[in-house]
Amino acid sequence: MHQAIPYRTCIPTGTRDLPHAGGIKESNGVDPANVATMVSENAVVIIGRRGCCMCHVVKRLLQGLGVNPPVYEVDEDHEAVVARQLSTPGTETVQFPAVFLGGKLFGGLERVMATHISGELVPILKDAGALWL
Repeated sequence: MHQAIPYRTCIPTGTRDLPHAGGIKESNGVDPANVATMVSENAVVIIGRRGCCMCHVVKRLLQGLGVNPPVYEVDEDHEAVVARQLSTPGTETVQFPAVFLGGKLFGGLERVMATHISGELVPILKDAGALWL
């Protein structure tokens, strides 16, 4: 019988005591300054506050469509740094939970739900490379 390979979609929420550039400690296994890199490397990423129930709702909706997105949970003390890192100049700051598709900010829970109800979400996920069927 074959053994299943364990797969985690949620990055661990523990804080490590390893300081790095800027004096900010590593959170969730990812440097808060490198969150933009993580967003650009994945077809779909959910970023939200630690313990946010709306992140869970977005994740479950996307999983129901066949997408298995990673979730980056931001600690309160890193929230402003991560929001600044993900915001583009001249626009509003990113509000959590934020869903990124194809490296670009798609929106929050309301936008994901609205496009799902209108039937536009699956084609958008296909264009972003998150769905193949």
